[in-house]
Amino acid sequence: MTRRAGGAALRLLLVDDHTIVREGLKRILEATDDGFVIVEASSGYQALEALARSAFALAIVDLSMPGMNGLDLIRRIKSGYPGVAVLVLSMHAEEQYALRSFKAGANGYVTKDSASEELVRAVRKVAAGGAYVTASLAERVVQQLSGALDMPRHAQLSDRELQVLRRIVGGERLTDIARALHLSVKTISTHKARIQDKLQLGSTAALVRYGLEQGLNDDAALPPT
Repeated sequence: MTRRAGGAALRLLLVDDHTIVREGLKRILEATDDGFVIVEASSGYQALEALARSAFALAIVDLSMPGMNGLDLIRRIKSGYPGVAVLVLSMHAEEQYALRSFKAGANGYVTKDSASEELVRAVRKVAAGGAYVTASLAERVVQQLSGALDMPRHAQLSDRELQVLRRIVGGERLTDIARALHLSVKTISTHKARIQDKLQLGSTAALVRYGLEQGLNDDAALPPT
């Protein structure tokens, strides 16, 4: 059972733009005997508003959200509310996303296809002040950091550039990407040009082909993430 000193139940903030994901996670957590107090937020901005109103032990954050993405939210939480632990719950199983999340300040990282028992275990450990990452992902992270695995070319992209690349690979037009990310088309075009330069790919078709080969199309075109 996970409670604060004195027996008070821990307050958790669930941040995900998909209602069904929040409801599913809430049911899993409420089925435990921990007595968690759970508050939901559908965007990074709602999450910051909730954090300003109440104290939380843990924020469970999705990476792909409209407006403020998960990595930006993690940085904002760690800057403004350093006592709040952050557990990333993401569709992305690639080690690059785990590395970027931990660099932003996350305390744990699990994927949405994890078993409910593992999700509960991760929540308990991170809420108690620990760190958590699934064993298979941890092994790949260590291998990549140690040089045993080659770093993919897209590792050099910024978080925003990687977000734009995933959407291009998912078949979205630049105007759609701009609208979803609340940026101008000119800014998205600039990001695309920088992505092509960094990856040394001369066309949109080459970008898409590279992204498909690297598995970057998963969850790329959820409306609008």
